Amino acid sequence: MLSDAFSRFARWMERQSGRPAAFVTAFAVVLVWGLTGPLFHFSDTWQLVINTGTTIVTFLMVFIIQNAQNRDTQAIHLKLDELIRATHSARNGMIDVEEMPENELAKVKRSFEKLAKTAECLDHRIDEKVERAVEREVEREVDEELEERGLPDPADKR
Repeated sequence: MLSDAFSRFARWMERQSGRPAAFVTAFAVVLVWGLTGPLFHFSDTWQLVINTGTTIVTFLMVFIIQNAQNRDTQAIHLKLDELIRATHSARNGMIDVEEMPENELAKVKRSFEKLAKTAECLDHRIDEKVERAVEREVEREVDEELEERGLPDPADKR
């Protein structure tokens, strides 16, 4: 019950605090505080008011932000889990990877790094082969064009 009430409140606060009106309100509070400085002779109490107020708001917003972040992270994980589950070539063992101990996560990361290096090397080799094939094809087409026009091949002059 309390958890549900906090979740509803946190979602409402999250939406409200991200709106321009929240920024304008906070800016107005700081502006009023700053303008009242001369009235209170920039006293220690006057400074304490803004320090205390901002500290309390910051402290409470940490819990709201953490709640929002936890909910968003959980939603992202569920969406990714569904994609993994629905993709036949994906490894279903990856579904709960966030629950693995640190040493297991490190092993998975190393295997993906090794996979990335292998793929990069293969990409480089493929790029080289494609480049050579394109060069050969262009040379062949140039030779054919020169031959059709009855022009000498510039490479023969060397």
